[in-house]
Amino acid sequence: MTAVPTKERVLYSNPMSAESLTDWVREGPITISNGHGGAVLASHADPEVLGDYAHFTVWCPQKFPDRIRISWEYFPISGQGLAMVFFGAQGAAGQELFSQSLAPRTGYYPQYHSSDINALHISYQRHKYASERAFRTCNLRKSSGFHLVAQGADPLPTTEDADGFYRVEVTQEGPHVTFSINGLQLFAWSDDGVTNGPPIGGGYLGLRQMAPLQAAYRNLSVSALV
Repeated sequence: MTAVPTKERVLYSNPMSAESLTDWVREGPITISNGHGGAVLASHADPEVLGDYAHFTVWCPQKFPDRIRISWEYFPISGQGLAMVFFGAQGAAGQELFSQSLAPRTGYYPQYHSSDINALHISYQRHKYASERAFRTCNLRKSSGFHLVAQGADPLPTTEDADGFYRVEVTQEGPHVTFSINGLQLFAWSDDGVTNGPPIGGGYLGLRQMAPLQAAYRNLSVSALV
């Protein structure tokens, strides 16, 4: 019996430029400019001075349902840092992510993984610290709580060796999450809904970087899996 392919319906698309990201919610010392054929994200803070407060997160203002495919193109330009994607993000008690009832967020990582929001987040291009560069992995964490739930090898090169854009893709089908780069699946994970709390459902999508990484993004698309 031949399997029936999953149908998809585009919910959101963005070419990714400084102009097309003006309505995205910025948290932390972020600059967005045009370059390399996409939107270049970078921190305007010095990590040698501000440490972990030099990093940032930027959120798509549209809320998405469960059962989606997220894809974008990513080009690491310069700097030893880290890139991350959040999805299914919302207040831990069901509040909207941008509710004034939630604690302020300024790009400092503990405000995202161990505060009052729930989300899934994948870190890739993990080249910030020597230990990450020595054994490179992509990590999936479930928050609130900073739970490491899945890992896979990180195939992305250093910024010096990066050859243009790489296609990154996340699927969230109920409790099932897969992650791939350039069509190579790096991990698949299913949430049992017990070990670290109920599965993450729909919510907001965000991009995060650790300084001094500078990276370009283009052709973001979010599709519903029907």
